Amino acid sequence: MSIQETAPDHRAAGQTIEVAGENLEFRQVVIHDATPTGAQISRAADFTPAQQAVVLQFRPDGGLEDVAPGQIVDLSAGHQFIIVETDRLFFLTIDGERFEWPSRMISGAVVRKLGKVPPEDELLLTRVDEPDRVIAPRDLVDLGKGGIEAFVSCKPSWKLNVQGVVLTLHQPTIVVKQALLDAGFDPTKGWQIFLIVKGEPKRAVGLDFTVDLRTPGIEKLRLTPTGVHNGEAPATPRRHFDLLEVDESHLDSLGLLWETVIDGACRWLLIHNYQVPPGYAPRMVMLALLVPPTYPTAQIDMFYTSPKLALTTGRPIDRTQVAATICGTPFNGWSRHRGPPAPWNPATDNVITHLALVESAIAKEVGQ
Repeated sequence: MSIQETAPDHRAAGQTIEVAGENLEFRQVVIHDATPTGAQISRAADFTPAQQAVVLQFRPDGGLEDVAPGQIVDLSAGHQFIIVETDRLFFLTIDGERFEWPSRMISGAVVRKLGKVPPEDELLLTRVDEPDRVIAPRDLVDLGKGGIEAFVSCKPSWKLNVQGVVLTLHQPTIVVKQALLDAGFDPTKGWQIFLIVKGEPKRAVGLDFTVDLRTPGIEKLRLTPTGVHNGEAPATPRRHFDLLEVDESHLDSLGLLWETVIDGACRWLLIHNYQVPPGYAPRMVMLALLVPPTYPTAQIDMFYTSPKLALTTGRPIDRTQVAATICGTPFNGWSRHRGPPAPWNPATDNVITHLALVESAIAKEVGQ
């Protein structure tokens, strides 16, 4: 008696798998084979053989495996499949893990789904010679430019400048009082506090005000000690002569009191309560710039402070021996001049660019 051998029966009562297109919106389909091939899964998702769809198995660890039409699929390794009509695959990495993708374009939302990036995390597209690009859910990235695009996720952060101290925050909002404490300022000192937002007038805020760093244009919190003056500025700032419109707009944006005064034959720009970096005593002075009558054709040169600045280390500051008296107040001058590589240009230089020179010269003496 012979024994008749029969082929194994792979038919099953019906197994549910999930299939999706490029949008990763999965839907359930039933397949009647315990060990289906890539072609069978493609047909179950309503693709015809002529469409030559690419089948990717979405594994539990988040990886994607390309399934050939005749390849038997191990359903225990994953019941989700991405099926797209395409003639090639593209590659990307998400947090160091490599993925295959059947379309040249991919959205931020799809990258998040592929890499299981938490919704509260930030998604970045890495760049070599420029800052990494933040990818929003609806942003599209071209995977066909050459090379493998690399995405990374990270906890979002926001920066807030509190009177020169830059805070890095992991929440988008912060109460002003807490911001002062985090920056090392005593909130009980009676500060005048101004929120500086680009393109808007400075705004006085209280200690209980909440700063929302998601607001476009937020630049800094500027602090001014209440009742502290260098030379007791008048309640109404003096305007003995006009500056350029761009100068006046910039000075207003600083949130500090400024004046233009004529004393004898000299025209002075006075900036009250000008803050200098740590390493100096005092930390706040009146800053004076001598503005020539033919400015901006003639350049602004040097700068002056009252009272005189000194380093807390005791080291003398070179070329600060010039003395001046402005409206009866003694000032100390710093001999800092533009060199031949970058001479004064009346078309582009102004109070703003000279203040950059002032800031740089003062910072240089304390190693900043």
